[in-house]
Amino acid sequence: MNRNIFNNYKLWLESPFIDEVTKIELESIKEDKKEIEDRFFKELEFGTAGLRGVIGAGTNRINKYTVRKVTQGLADYIKTTGESGKSRGVVIAYDSRRMSMEFAEETALVLAGNGIKSYLFKDLRPTPQLSFAIRYLNCISGIVITASHNPKEYNGYKVYWEDGAQIAAKEAEGIIDSIACVKDFGSIKMLEKGEAKGKGLLVYLDEIIDTAYIEEVKKQSLRRDIVKNISDDFKVVFTPLHGTGNIPVRRVLNEIGFKNVLVVPEQELPDSEFSTVDYPNPEDSKAFRLAIDLAKKEDASLIIGTDPDCDRIGAVVKDKNGEYAILTGNQIGVLLVNYILEALKEDDKLPSKGVIVKTIVTSEMGANIAKEYGIETINTLTGFKYIGEKINQFERAGEKVFLFGYEESYGYLAGTHARDKDAVVASMLICEMAAYYYSNGKNLYDVLVDLYNKYGYYLEDLKSITLEGKDGLEKINNIMRFFRYNSLNNIGDKRILYIDDYELQRRTYLDDYNNSEQITLPKANVIKFILDNESWICVRPSGTEPKLKIYCGVKENSLEKGKELLAKSIAWVEEMIQRM
Repeated sequence: MNRNIFNNYKLWLESPFIDEVTKIELESIKEDKKEIEDRFFKELEFGTAGLRGVIGAGTNRINKYTVRKVTQGLADYIKTTGESGKSRGVVIAYDSRRMSMEFAEETALVLAGNGIKSYLFKDLRPTPQLSFAIRYLNCISGIVITASHNPKEYNGYKVYWEDGAQIAAKEAEGIIDSIACVKDFGSIKMLEKGEAKGKGLLVYLDEIIDTAYIEEVKKQSLRRDIVKNISDDFKVVFTPLHGTGNIPVRRVLNEIGFKNVLVVPEQELPDSEFSTVDYPNPEDSKAFRLAIDLAKKEDASLIIGTDPDCDRIGAVVKDKNGEYAILTGNQIGVLLVNYILEALKEDDKLPSKGVIVKTIVTSEMGANIAKEYGIETINTLTGFKYIGEKINQFERAGEKVFLFGYEESYGYLAGTHARDKDAVVASMLICEMAAYYYSNGKNLYDVLVDLYNKYGYYLEDLKSITLEGKDGLEKINNIMRFFRYNSLNNIGDKRILYIDDYELQRRTYLDDYNNSEQITLPKANVIKFILDNESWICVRPSGTEPKLKIYCGVKENSLEKGKELLAKSIAWVEEMIQRM
């Protein structure tokens, strides 16, 4: 075993700042060199938004000591903003995962030790409500303890700034530098809970902020009268997948008029083990197994499901054969773009400066629908934080009006009450949209087919190649270098029209290599190939997992042709990577 790794392990075993329970856990692995190496070969990295890792003792795990260290770094960074930053405070939320409440309290007590007030929710709340609360309370920052839709072994620590969006590069770099200056656990400042409360540095939030958030969500309702007209007949099955969505989603649906919302009983209550699913993710079709069983029994018109921190949402509808079919994230986004713009135009409320915002790996179909309504679509890098940044830019400049933001990975936002994806408002709009078309004798599958027939069959897929460890990272880097520096003219039988390289911030046209344009988005290790007939392929390393991600989008005049081209395109790239 590497000596430095063993020394790190030994430091934790002998540290007076590490409690006995943690030391017992570490003693239990003393004969397992591989486990010691995995836990101590590096420090869990604070990335562009925070931490995410497996729960456990060690530097490469998330635990109360790594949470304290990161919080001390954040506190030191907040101090650099001046007394106003300290006095404005930080709001903290957490989800239903293992140790979420404990990590949230540890965070609050370290902030208190640094003279920074914390506003802590009394129990679990969705991530978008945290985003809302930052601006509602005029805080300098916000933190949510969550690992989103990751497996049960994980937890995380996500940081937001005063604008309600996840921290931008400037704040991330400053916080990372401050964390690096925290050399040992003994330098971390903390107060006991009673002292923190007594000094007014730990404040527990009540239901007032819940109501304020729900009222803002309800403002995005577009056809509430339709809901009331069909509510006796229209049934919705909802699963919160053991997470934070249960109360806010049911509340907002009830308050806009839905009477028949049936919650999957086995998945209703918070459960840190996520005992009914392998993977608590609405992107995973298996997560809807129990919901589909209930929907069949009740003959429900719609199924919706939110992930543990309620920022992502999936939907299931009946197809042409009456079977329940799971919609992709792109399909939900396309339906919402069309519904929102259609409703605004119908009410003569479509702003001339309105914009839709999506990520570069999200389907182009929504952009073409928006164009039909005279609405501009703006692309951002992958990650909803960039959509949140756009909202803030629009408000400062006053030149554009944000209408809707979305990404292919089941994230949606209507309204500007939050600056992150919001499955509560998306739940309301998806249900309202389905109810509206139900009142016209259609379901969402029928509407999707109508849109395909009008705009073309846009189909998308994502493949992830897992390459773990140091060798895996080198392979990922080699693959990206190949795509970046080898002259490709075709992908399969499709000609490449131009290449967007976001690392070099350059668009290159293949029919004229001297003809290139600058890309104004931030630098990122992403390469996108734009092909004939509006097809495209995008390759990028994951920012949170040891994976290379391959996105593909095609457009054809039939579903069958689209599926065939999509499979060919993905297979071609996978084969090329395997050869490398």
